[in-house]
Amino acid sequence: MKPVCLLAIESSADETSAAVLFGGKKTKQFRLASNVIYSQIKIHQKTGGIVPEVAARNHILKILPIIELALAKAKINLKQVDVIAVTAGPGLITSLMIGVDTAKALAFTLKKPLIAVNHMEGHLLSALGGKNFQFSIFNLPALGLIVSGGHTMLVLVKKIGEYKILGETVDDAAGECFDKVAKIMKLPYPGGPSVAQRATKFKVKNAKLRIDLPRPMLDSKNYNFSFSGLKTAVLYKVRELGKLNNDLINQIAYETQQAIIDVLVAKTIRAAKELKVKTILLGGGVSANTKLRAVLAAEIKENLNSRFLIPDSSLTTDNAGMIAIAAWFKFLRGETVPVSKIRADPNWEIA
Repeated sequence: MKPVCLLAIESSADETSAAVLFGGKKTKQFRLASNVIYSQIKIHQKTGGIVPEVAARNHILKILPIIELALAKAKINLKQVDVIAVTAGPGLITSLMIGVDTAKALAFTLKKPLIAVNHMEGHLLSALGGKNFQFSIFNLPALGLIVSGGHTMLVLVKKIGEYKILGETVDDAAGECFDKVAKIMKLPYPGGPSVAQRATKFKVKNAKLRIDLPRPMLDSKNYNFSFSGLKTAVLYKVRELGKLNNDLINQIAYETQQAIIDVLVAKTIRAAKELKVKTILLGGGVSANTKLRAVLAAEIKENLNSRFLIPDSSLTTDNAGMIAIAAWFKFLRGETVPVSKIRADPNWEIA
């Protein structure tokens, strides 16, 4: 039987992306044939954050060329596409609309079914694109830790498509905290990679000054997160220290990263134990952090009898590959949406 060809589009923030997935209806297996991403990081570095209007204008310029490139890399043309999927939310409304309107136009013109995908479900299921971007089989129930610029949450996966949010950020997300701390120390945007890179330069044994930062909500009985206080603590520490040299920047970066990781890992392990999950999934832009991956893997190995799945680095930032994966399972469940009814929803919740 001919494999199903799915084209996915992502434009929720400042990445314009398109991907092609091939899947088998009977086997339910899939593989990503392409995942093309155009990043606007260099554009938004000038302002230290995303400017929505600028992001939307660049999506308009890039979305069709990116789709064409994704099709070319998969060695197919538009007529061979069987189904079209698009991120419909959450995200920046002006950015979402570019992707949604493009997908609607293609679906209407080609007379193809259309699937609306929740951006957070894409991050949640991104770790299922395993070796060589083929489906990684996993056992349920699973626990997903989503860590990105705008979201930090723990999600119980009862089955694919059936989720329960156990906890989420009450203010700044982990990625947002990284960005703000980087800005305080005048490090490049985005803050996650900048802080992580400076953290690697700090050697604890040789430290002359020990900087202690709080672990917000580490001991709270719920599974919510809060990183606004950590950012504020860094701001006060920087003011206290005065002029920062490289050593101080490295120490603050190290302690900031460690504080975030301590909270994320502790709450994930506690939830996994309580719910007796069989698989732990990691997703979101901050999931690319090598220290987070290593610490969480070590804690899972020591404390749990659960499998740990992490996405390929190319599936951690906003990308259409993860949207294609989430869309594939929706397609198998028959969850298509009429072109006339799909809308961009910047506040669409995963559960």
